[in-house]
Amino acid sequence: MPRLMLSDELWSKLEKILLQQAIYHKPDLRRTVEGMLYRMRVGCTWRDLPSAFGCWNSVCKRFNAWSAAGKWLKVFNALLEEPDFEWTFIDGTYVKARQHSAGAASDQPEAIGKSRAGHTSKIHLAVDAHGLPVAFEITGGEVNDCTAAPELIAQLPSAEVVVADKGYDSERIRDQIEAQGARAVIPRKRNSIKGNAGLDRGLYRYRHLVENAFARLKHYRAVAFRYDKLKRNYESMVAMACGFLWLPM
Repeated sequence: MPRLMLSDELWSKLEKILLQQAIYHKPDLRRTVEGMLYRMRVGCTWRDLPSAFGCWNSVCKRFNAWSAAGKWLKVFNALLEEPDFEWTFIDGTYVKARQHSAGAASDQPEAIGKSRAGHTSKIHLAVDAHGLPVAFEITGGEVNDCTAAPELIAQLPSAEVVVADKGYDSERIRDQIEAQGARAVIPRKRNSIKGNAGLDRGLYRYRHLVENAFARLKHYRAVAFRYDKLKRNYESMVAMACGFLWLPM
């Protein structure tokens, strides 16, 4: 029997949220969800899913249908229980797009771009004061942090402080943060005329919380490497991983 990820306590909590998202309560629901989590953890192809989780094709089709309906994103948002928005940290990380992610039969951009690391996607993540994920965006690897930041910051209307590295040094980003009623803690670039005299260096030291969150998410192989052809399916994988960090809370 493959190693499972859901204890009875965690499943009882997740099951209620799944049913609230109009997911039909089939007898094999828990086994199906465990199959999706197994694939998230080990990054195997759907065909290699152990038979203990049922027919691999059924699990794959249900995952694809839930992704198309945005179910896992809704589950992730439902799992956010009183996040601490006193401090919010944002950053981005590259994800290598493996050869399995190529060839999507879609006319839409699937967030796979070409950067110095080859074909990559990028996860733009925001975490709260406890280092737990509260929002994310998926883009191609060629998209820089400043370009993706406005959409990510717009998902943080309750943030009191937004902390980021100098890759986010932009007056447009600072103005957006202040317009939302928050304070920006972002160091200025070396060639800046204004300098960093007003930077809260004590708070900036806690920026490692977002790096720690990336390290925890990349424990799961289907997040650390992109195997999904469709952007929506990879978003669901990231949402599952972020939700799993919230599940014990």
